[in-house]
Amino acid sequence: MIRPVNFGFNEETAESNAFQNKDKNQQAVQEKALAEFNGFVHILTENGVDVTVVDDNPQPYTPDSIFPNNWISFHADGNIFLYPMQAENRRLERREDIISLLEDNFKVHHIVDLSRYEEHNKFLEGTGSMVLDRVNKIAYACLSPRTDKDVLDVFCEQSGYTAVCFDAVDENGKAIYHTNVLMCVGSKFAVICLDSVANPHERVMISESLTSTGKEIIEISFEQMNQFAGNMLEVKGKNGETLIVMSASAYESLDEGQIFTLKNYGKLVYADIQTIENNGGGSARCMMAEVHLPVEK
Repeated sequence: MIRPVNFGFNEETAESNAFQNKDKNQQAVQEKALAEFNGFVHILTENGVDVTVVDDNPQPYTPDSIFPNNWISFHADGNIFLYPMQAENRRLERREDIISLLEDNFKVHHIVDLSRYEEHNKFLEGTGSMVLDRVNKIAYACLSPRTDKDVLDVFCEQSGYTAVCFDAVDENGKAIYHTNVLMCVGSKFAVICLDSVANPHERVMISESLTSTGKEIIEISFEQMNQFAGNMLEVKGKNGETLIVMSASAYESLDEGQIFTLKNYGKLVYADIQTIENNGGGSARCMMAEVHLPVEK
């Protein structure tokens, strides 16, 4: 997780991210976001999650650095992927020193750098663009200006994943910018706004893929998606306990039945990160770049 120093509304990403809303007092946003970030890290560590926190640098200016899952992903085979980002100021988030830091505790086999596709205006923004079923090696991806099919195919070829591609729109018919705002895939469950997938054949395709891999589907509405209920992440505590992490706004949007079902699959953990959600257009899952690398003995 990246502790912010210059968090704020990113003008470069706002055109394709309908979830962003600019607070009038941007000077106060960094202070509020920092407090929310620290509170979130505290809640995670209190629940037994091993969190590696890296401070952002004041320069260069990276207002979205709090969302590291878009530029990097870590895999159990020791591979690290670096991704092509649409916004130029987001490309500055890629930092070799973060990889070096992790190499102190984890085994890194190979770094696959896909960022070259930026030269061709083709993008794949990590586990924002893709929701990964890591057990079954399936990459769910709604295609958008930030999620290019050609780069997705290269990722799948390099990683051994199979892509499940579809189109998804919000209630206003605008393409949803990242897959991880509409769906979350856990080991035994999936939270998804199927209403956002307009094509009935694609809805069936997604549902069949999820159920055939043993997931119970928990559907959410557009309204719940807009409160980031799709932006959850299943993680493990140090004691092996399964946790389902989300924001307070996501948790509060859920009904009793959805909460009851989710609790069958893990402890629900949530934090108030409303300033980050409003201005950044991302939520709890976006803030966590989960490390699946083998532990260095």
